[in-house]
Amino acid sequence: MAYRYLIETDEPGGLRILTFNRPDRLNAWNIDMRVEMRDAVERAAGDADLRVLVLAGAGRAFSAGEDVGEMDVLTRIGTRRFRAHARGVHDVFDTVEAMEIPVIAAIDGVAAGGGFELALSCDFRVLGEGARLVMPEARVGLIPGSGGCSRLVRHVGLARAKELVMLGGSVDAPRALQLGLATEVVGAGQALDGARALGERLGKLAPLAVGMAKLVLNTCADVDSETGRRLERLGQSVLKTTDDHREGAAAFLARREPAWQGR
Repeated sequence: MAYRYLIETDEPGGLRILTFNRPDRLNAWNIDMRVEMRDAVERAAGDADLRVLVLAGAGRAFSAGEDVGEMDVLTRIGTRRFRAHARGVHDVFDTVEAMEIPVIAAIDGVAAGGGFELALSCDFRVLGEGARLVMPEARVGLIPGSGGCSRLVRHVGLARAKELVMLGGSVDAPRALQLGLATEVVGAGQALDGARALGERLGKLAPLAVGMAKLVLNTCADVDSETGRRLERLGQSVLKTTDDHREGAAAFLARREPAWQGR
């Protein structure tokens, strides 16, 4: 698929940068852009050579989420069709969260509404100074409906989630770091460079182990501790059989850098 609203860039080390490219609308998503996002994310999830995916926004925003100009159209289609439409958006976010590849959101400027929700589905969030995370839905008679409520509670707890969602709150970069919503804060305009550096660190690690860690940790957040420990042992037993584990052990004993193959 040829993209109109996305820029896909592959860099050395298996790092891919996916840039939302609708800067005149703060990278808000229209229907065509959502189709492109779904295609790009699904392709990334199935790419065996990919080590890290970085999501970024062109211009002065990560993404303002759904295009307000389309809201009237979505209102008039009826609740059942709207839920079907929303499922497509949710699938993109769920795939980002579930893919066994680390995903980093590089946020300069604003990440609002669905843009904030997408960032929450990523594994890491690198914010530039001056970046803002915003949940504006209460101001237009809505709630976050694409995982914003459920993921936000997991990240910051119920009380802080209520503060952000029910008051239509905004979080600046230092506060996001304090709350654990940001992995790190870098200089203004430097979020992509910070995300790239983090991606390079991740790309040097055993890809199957990184992917398994993501899968197990995400699941542990939703299950009881005994189930989590069983899943840990299962994941470890799978990794024990891999060529990468044997290579890692050999490299450690030989005091050399491992050559990961992803198998």
